[in-house]
Amino acid sequence: MSLDARNDHGVPELTARVVRAAFPKGALAVRVREALGPLFADESFAEAFSRRGRPAVSPGALVSVLQYAEGLTDRQAADQVRAPMDWKYLLGLELDDPGFDFSVLSDFRARLIEHGLEDRILEVILQRVSEVGLLRSGGRRRTDSTHVLAAVRTLNRMEFVGETLRAALEALAAAAPQWLEAVITSEWVHRYGARVDSYRFPRGDNARQEWAEQVGRDGFALLEAVHAPASPGWLRQIPAVQVLARAWIEQYHRDQEGVRWREGKDLPPARQRLSSPYGSRCPLRPQARRGLVRLQSPPERDV
Repeated sequence: MSLDARNDHGVPELTARVVRAAFPKGALAVRVREALGPLFADESFAEAFSRRGRPAVSPGALVSVLQYAEGLTDRQAADQVRAPMDWKYLLGLELDDPGFDFSVLSDFRARLIEHGLEDRILEVILQRVSEVGLLRSGGRRRTDSTHVLAAVRTLNRMEFVGETLRAALEALAAAAPQWLEAVITSEWVHRYGARVDSYRFPRGDNARQEWAEQVGRDGFALLEAVHAPASPGWLRQIPAVQVLARAWIEQYHRDQEGVRWREGKDLPPARQRLSSPYGSRCPLRPQARRGLVRLQSPPERDV
C-alpha cells in the first residue's frame, strides 16, 4: 500500500508526514485514526461545560479511552499527549502541541457523571464502528461506559496511595535514616524507590487489587513502627507521616480479615478526601516529586 492511499482524516500535515516516516508499517494509534477518523467533537459534551466565564479546556474523550486501554493514570495520560507522536496523530494534534494539565481529565470525568453523560463515549464509538462495518448486529456489548471511568479512578487511587507511602518513606529517610533502616526491607526499596508516576500498573482487576492491598499493608506496618513505644515521638509529627495516616483511614479497611480497599459509598466524598500527598487536591510539586533522598537498601541483618 502506498502512503498516499492512507487517509489521515484531517491530521495536521507535518504530524502525518513525520509519523508516516517513523511508523512505516503503522501503529495501533495510527490505524485507529485511519479507520475511524476523529471520533469525538467538543459539541458532543458541550452541555457539561458552562457557556459563561473562563472557557473550559477540552481534553477530548478519546484520551480517557486511551488511558483505559493502556492502563494509565491521569498524570501519565497527560504526559502521553505531550510526547509520543502516534498519540498526537490519533488525536489530530500538531507535533508541538503542549497538551494540558492532568487535572483536566478528572474534571472531565466528573462533568460526565454530574450531567449523566457516562454513556456518551460508548455511544459515539459504537456508532462510528458500526458505520465503518466493524460492528455487526446481534453482537454483545457493554451497556455503558462506567467500567472505563471506574478503572481510571482505580489507577489514580493506586498512584495516590503509592506516592503517599513513598513520600513518607523519603521524609523518614531524611529525618531518621538509621531508624528507617531497621524498619524497611529490600523489597520496600524495590517497590518505593522510584516515583510512582513512572509505574505501569499491572493489568487485571485481581492484580491491581493485590498491588493496592500490598501497599496498604506496608503503610500500616510503617505507621505501627512510627507509633511504637520505642520510636521517637517526634516522628509522628512529620507532615508526610500525618498525611499517610489520614490517607490510610480514607482509603483502606483493616480488620481480622486483613487490609482491603474502601469502595463506592464507603469512601469519603471526593471533595473531602486527600488527592495528593503534597497538599489537599493539588498537583505534585516538582521539588517534592523528586523526593528528598533516594531510599537505600538496608544492610543485611543476621536472623
